[in-house]
Amino acid sequence: MTVLVDDPLWPAHGRLWAHLVSDESLDELHTFAKANDVPARAFDLDHYDVPEEMIPRLVIAGARPVKSKELVRRLIASGLRVRGRDRR
Repeated sequence: MTVLVDDPLWPAHGRLWAHLVSDESLDELHTFAKANDVPARAFDLDHYDVPEEMIPRLVIAGARPVKSKELVRRLIASGLRVRGRDRR
């Protein structure tokens, strides 16, 4: 099981946000998110958007912190990445 979380760099709604992904499967990602009270509405096709304050709890639960470039590289390599042009 490898769930990854990147640095909270994306501002929205008065806070900073990060991405939570799996480099193995969406089932793994959904299971981890549900077990850690990440709302289903935070899912965006291949990742969950998570607020900065949630990251320490996710890391304690087993999410591996990585830089954004590493997260994207691993997501692409897994075959789970949904490209921007396919998000519409």
